[in-house]
Amino acid sequence: MVDVGAKSHTERSATAEGFIRMQPAVLEMIASGSHKKGDVFAVARIAGIQAAKKTSDLIPLCHPLMLTSIKVELEAEPDQSRVRIQATCKLAGQTGVEMEALTACSVAALTLYDMCKAVDKGMVIEQVQLLEKKGGKSGHYQHDSQSNNPSESK
Repeated sequence: MVDVGAKSHTERSATAEGFIRMQPAVLEMIASGSHKKGDVFAVARIAGIQAAKKTSDLIPLCHPLMLTSIKVELEAEPDQSRVRIQATCKLAGQTGVEMEALTACSVAALTLYDMCKAVDKGMVIEQVQLLEKKGGKSGHYQHDSQSNNPSESK
């Protein structure tokens, strides 16, 4: 692991997003709450939160962090037959929280897949990416969604 001991404690946050595409009927089942396994969004949200907290157990050389906030949001996008997942993690510390946000987003998507695979094995998890990162020495990063290219500002 990289030694972050000399870094100053700063407020840091990171937001990631991803999507899971599925058959329209499956999305309707999830959105209406009629899935026989229960509230798919609630289970995926909790899974994402747990995953953010366990990121250092899953990703080699990732620092264990004392997160102060984890937010996982799921939104049905019927016009595109997909669910948008957005995860934001925050802390006051010496290293960033990008991996925690990306892990939360990824595991929430995997949980959706697991809960719905019996009715749609063709679901696709796609476009998991960092949207924004704030704090620390490297400053502010924001993904430019218009051109699909990152931009950085300090």
